[in-house]
Formats: sequence, structure tokens, C-alpha cells
Amino acid sequence: MPAPITDEQNRLDREALLDTAERLFYARGIQAVGMDEIRAASGLPLKRIYRFFSAKEDLVVAMLKRRDQRWRGNLASHVEQVPDPRERVLAIFDWLSGWFAEPGFRGCAWINAYGEFGPSSEAVLAEVRAHKQAFRDQIAVWVHATGLPVTEPVFLLAEGAIVTAGISGDPAAARHARAAVATLLATL
Repeated sequence: MPAPITDEQNRLDREALLDTAERLFYARGIQAVGMDEIRAASGLPLKRIYRFFSAKEDLVVAMLKRRDQRWRGNLASHVEQVPDPRERVLAIFDWLSGWFAEPGFRGCAWINAYGEFGPSSEAVLAEVRAHKQAFRDQIAVWVHATGLPVTEPVFLLAEGAIVTAGISGDPAAARHARAAVATLLATL
């Protein structure tokens, strides 16, 4: 009889499964990757995968939630190193530029998920909306420190740069958005 699976092994297997799903979904698209492929790439039996996530949709939502925490955490680590409030807002775009230039960059995982699921999955739609609201709120904190009422334009320029870079494959979108925000901050 096999030894029982420990809580620590469950945690490690769940993280490895989420790593595999994120890598495959982001690289190839959620709909293009079947659960058998996730099973093969993760090395976990399907029965075990479905104990963690009863449906592919649940796996997608969990992957997006975890990616949100890491993505916004990395952004905050970069931006919050900058002491000047206006420069901190510009640092958002410096971080985006670095992300856009990473190998395998395929745009926004949440926009991609929305593009594949649209309103057909309430759970995925809710997670996409939660991420976008959290990103907007994060930007609002940094913009508020400048004393200028420009949260919406900064957020829209960041979102536009992400979509543009994802489609064009050109990280220059971050530089262009940064220049627009710099002009906006200088004129108010």
C-alpha cells in the first residue's frame, strides 16, 4: 500500500501543476491545451489533478489568481524602490518595458483568458475583472501620491501599452506610453 500523501506533498504538487498550466496556457492558449497535455507535462495523474481542480475552468482561475499576486508584487517591488512620486508613476512603464522584452512575452494573461472565454465563464470573467481592478487600484495609490488627478489616463496608457506590445511584439509601446505620462505629469 502506498504511503499517504502529506500536506506538504499536496502543496508542492499543486504548485507544480499551476506552474505547468501557467506555462502552457500562456505560451499556447487555454483552449489549445488539453488536460491530457497538462497531465503529461506535470507528471501528475489526471485523477490527482481533478482532486485539486474539479474542472479546467477552476485550474484557469487558480492560475490567474496566483499570477496576479506575483505579477502585481513584482511591479510593486520595482515601483516602490523609487522615492519621488512622479518618477514612481513613470517607473510603472519602465517595469512594463522590461516585461515586454522578456522571452516568451505574449501580452496580458487576463486579456488573453478573456479573449478565449469572454462572458461564457463567469468565474474567469470575475477573475479578469478582479485583476484589472486591482491593477487600477495599485496605480491609483502611486498616482494619488503625486497629488494629480490622472489615475484613469495612466491606467489606460498602461493597459494600452500592454495590449499593443502583446499584439505587435514591440516593447517600445511602454516607452511611448511613458513619454505620454511624463508629458501629462509635467503639464498639470
